[in-house]
Amino acid sequence: MLLSQEDTAQLFRLMWGLQFYINQKRHLFPTVDSCEAYARLGTQQKMIVRDLLWEHPDFIDAYLQANPDKRSDEELTIIGKWKGHVAGKFYIFRYLKDYTIFMNASHVYGVKGLFEPFDVILEGLPLPILVEAVLLPYKGQIIYDGLCKRYEIHFGSGVRKNLTEEYLAAKQNGRIQISLDAGAEFGQSFSQERALAAESGKVVAEIVQSSGRLRGGTAIQSAAFGVLRASAKTVEAAVLHPEDLAEIQQAGRQVSNALKRLGKVLERAEM
Repeated sequence: MLLSQEDTAQLFRLMWGLQFYINQKRHLFPTVDSCEAYARLGTQQKMIVRDLLWEHPDFIDAYLQANPDKRSDEELTIIGKWKGHVAGKFYIFRYLKDYTIFMNASHVYGVKGLFEPFDVILEGLPLPILVEAVLLPYKGQIIYDGLCKRYEIHFGSGVRKNLTEEYLAAKQNGRIQISLDAGAEFGQSFSQERALAAESGKVVAEIVQSSGRLRGGTAIQSAAFGVLRASAKTVEAAVLHPEDLAEIQQAGRQVSNALKRLGKVLERAEM
């Protein structure tokens, strides 16, 4: 879930150069006379320059035009893409192998850490955690700019449930954004489908045929057989016509109705 050490070193080299340029233009810390000196500034001082940068991203255009640090074309392209940053409040929702899940009101992002994993930076606190951060594009990946403000808020089960549902929907539908580049595909690693077992269709057909012969018995048995038949039909629709959501939903409603009938029968049963 971390950017490589080489890429992380490049990121900060470019970021400190850009922020030092802004510091010179605005004379925020006049005694800082080199990029190396700027890099040694404390976090709170850097935060002042950093906030100014993201409030006025036109500084990036000025830096690119001046190119005071003689950056290569590749490095200038990296910096130029930072105008497509996403700033605001995010829920850090889950730590995954390849990245950490950041969520806001409209998107789910897969974000790479830098020198340390997010769970270390956030001291192992329970998720979700609300943070204020700036997400950046970097070589087809999403990173953050190295500064992250944490809010001391604890969330109840309702918020956690809603976030879980949003995450699972994004995962299922391939909407986890893993790049901020224009035209980039979403969530490729999450949208891969697992192949059905070769005999699945045949087995399901046998279950549907066998369940159709289950009739009679006690009231409870009859209602339970109805649940089995409706469930088998739902599985059949999902296996044979996975793209036909209307058919699967209709079959699922039959399962719900069958379960309700079984519930009523059980309520009537006298112990």
